[in-house]
Amino acid sequence: MNATLPSFISSKFKLWSFISMVLLVFVHGYNMHERYLQPWTIPGEGLSLTGFIEYFFANGIFRFRIPMLFIISGFLFAMHDDRPYRLRAGKRFRSLFVPYLIWSAFGLAFTYGLEMLPWGRDLVGGSHVVQISDKQLLLHDYRWYELLGRWLLIPVPYQLWFIRVLFIYNLAYPAIRWCVLNRIGRWIFFGFAILLWLGTMGFVIIEGEGLLFFSLGVWIQKSGFNIEQPARWLKPSIWGILFISLAALKTYLALTAENYTGLPLFPVLTLLHKMMVLSGLIACWYGLDPLVRWCMNKPWFVWLTAFSFIIYAMHAPLVAYCIDPALRLLAPLNVPGLSAFVLLPAFIIAFCIGTGLILRTFVPKAYAILTGGRGM
Repeated sequence: MNATLPSFISSKFKLWSFISMVLLVFVHGYNMHERYLQPWTIPGEGLSLTGFIEYFFANGIFRFRIPMLFIISGFLFAMHDDRPYRLRAGKRFRSLFVPYLIWSAFGLAFTYGLEMLPWGRDLVGGSHVVQISDKQLLLHDYRWYELLGRWLLIPVPYQLWFIRVLFIYNLAYPAIRWCVLNRIGRWIFFGFAILLWLGTMGFVIIEGEGLLFFSLGVWIQKSGFNIEQPARWLKPSIWGILFISLAALKTYLALTAENYTGLPLFPVLTLLHKMMVLSGLIACWYGLDPLVRWCMNKPWFVWLTAFSFIIYAMHAPLVAYCIDPALRLLAPLNVPGLSAFVLLPAFIIAFCIGTGLILRTFVPKAYAILTGGRGM
């Protein structure tokens, strides 16, 4: 495939990048008892309609978004092999690593300042975002090198891990490209990446989900795999049914975990999650073209897509600090948890877009640096 995308595929990339950022805010706005979501997370609450809906979406239907972003990123980076690698790496330094350092520093400073207020300390401590031990609940409890580590490696805006590993994979692109194109090396490499992904294993500089799907995006672009029309075995209706069914089954098992004491729920939930993500990727990419056409024909929606990055960069840890206040505010409602799950992320998204619009209008150069040149 050449370096120019068909217009409809370009629209799909833009839409799914924006949708993935929006869904990310809702996932991070998840407010059940156990809030740190992993494939095997058991929410610690009994089966209820509101709990089922929240878990079904937050740790089910919405979870295909990060693999989708990695595939798109790998595909787009592989498209431009006609350009010098050093030039592309330098551009990615400016568009990824510089914003990463700035937003990480901002999250650190914002949280540190929030802790200086009595109610702010309660918000930060209650969110457990920066807790690293029973005695280190706040940034004020950190040693200097732990603050440095937070800035460089494990940002307070926890969503930035995606930028960090994407930048590393961009730097490692020549090696990744060789692995996915080499006839023998491809099987070894993808076998290793699949094992990392299935085991949900990861380190600061490498992790399974990003490595597998970024590399898959590179392979798709280099092999000329048809991303416009699905093969017979990729029929989206079948994969869509599987996607929804797996998400529902996983949700039911997680919410009724007390009924399965002694059974190995950890690997079962993990396997269901992985199968669900794959089916979701196929179903959404090939099966929702009417949605793409409708959205990308609306000028207001196309305008919104320009704020994808600012939504991504700004929403956390703010959304985590606001969950408990939102639950208290909405307590008079019959379903405060579900209401907060819907309304808080929607408010945060609107706030991010409004802030981005102000910055882009009045300080466009600063906005360009903050977003790596996106959405100008």
